[in-house]
Amino acid sequence: MAKRINKAKVLLVAGVLIIVFLPSFAKYQALLYKNRKLEERINTLASENKRLEEAKVRLEQDISYVEKRARETMGVTRKGEIVIKEAPSKK
Repeated sequence: MAKRINKAKVLLVAGVLIIVFLPSFAKYQALLYKNRKLEERINTLASENKRLEEAKVRLEQDISYVEKRARETMGVTRKGEIVIKEAPSKK
């Protein structure tokens, strides 16, 4: 009989502990997941920042790169050049 009461007490204590700590544990797991995602985002943004910084340095120092970018993005041409554009293909 005493073993039954002890088992009941153990189960009761275990149940109370589960009820008390399970929501906190679930929140902890959610925060860990969110932290991992934010760290991934930080790494992605850091690499993007590095790439942009390198592009900035090239734009400040390399005149041929500036000319290339101007030609690609704005369609800048030199005096006397003729621009030939391809018509988009229809599919």
